[in-house]
Amino acid sequence: MFNPRRLTLGRKRRKLTARALASAVGISPITLSRLENGVNAPEEDTIAALAGALDFPREFFFGADFDELQAEAASFRSLSSMTAKEREGALAAGALAYLFHDWVVERFNLPESDVPNLGAEATPEAAAQYVREHWGLGQLPIPNMVKLLEAKGVRVFSLCEDTKNVDAFSCWRNSQSFVFLNTFKSTERSRFDAAHELGHLVMHRHGAPEEGRQAEAEADQFASYFLMPTDDLASRIRNITSVNELVDAKKRWGVSVAALNYRLNKMGVISEWQNRSFNIEISSRGYRSKEPSGLPPETSIVWPQVLGSLWADKVTRDHIAAELHLPTHELESMLFQLLGRSNDKVGSGKIRLVASNE
Repeated sequence: MFNPRRLTLGRKRRKLTARALASAVGISPITLSRLENGVNAPEEDTIAALAGALDFPREFFFGADFDELQAEAASFRSLSSMTAKEREGALAAGALAYLFHDWVVERFNLPESDVPNLGAEATPEAAAQYVREHWGLGQLPIPNMVKLLEAKGVRVFSLCEDTKNVDAFSCWRNSQSFVFLNTFKSTERSRFDAAHELGHLVMHRHGAPEEGRQAEAEADQFASYFLMPTDDLASRIRNITSVNELVDAKKRWGVSVAALNYRLNKMGVISEWQNRSFNIEISSRGYRSKEPSGLPPETSIVWPQVLGSLWADKVTRDHIAAELHLPTHELESMLFQLLGRSNDKVGSGKIRLVASNE
């Protein structure tokens, strides 16, 4: 049977209002409302028009019910600048990722979640230190945030939203944690986003909407402490006299020059006057839009192994998309930016995946 919830999901994924979709399909807004509410079932020509306007296969609208990603369950970084359509589009992308995730876990045993639940009573610094100790990281820099999260059971997906207002978000789905990253940003900023979302997963799970600004500030502080441990910073940087020194120093921790400047200022290594002066110079050099001495993109370790195993059985991304009744580009947008390349055949990594039916 036609699933009206999937019609709403498809519309939100395309960031369309009900009125805009009705106009594109050639029906009245009232008719579309009745379709989305399940009052009426659409005629075959209307289904074809909806599929064409939304760029989803016809079969998508006849699929089973799905888990929606609720706005109150997800952390969004750009709360003030994000429009309702942008938020709904990102949440719809999350719901599609759930469909792919469920398809995968029927076939593979993925790493189990090992994310501590500390609650908001833990300070960001204490929470960052606890997670490092819990995961046995010590004070060393983190080479790859995506692989670290995946190794600890966090499911990481990419966001290919055509807006700068959607940075990243995270959520819990029962006992499973998810992080969605804007992988078109600089690697340094994407790493900070990943650590920021880890902070939400550890400390908030998630705070009430009125606590949004405080929760965002706490997650930023967590990311700063987690990526740049105090002891390691203090032992290696005693004094900074120029932005060029910041650019050289930031390479160890894989952070942006602005993030290192901020962290050192909070530690008292850089004065308030230096901090303001450096920030002006960082902006004038264009380092906020193009990171100097940028790192290569971080890639997944789990998804290449999953896809590599499927490829061995001649299961391609087109096959997966067809089974999920999704356009192939939706699968690519949630996944393939994390692979480093977009072809079907991918190599394997270090984490062993075991088929769930073994």
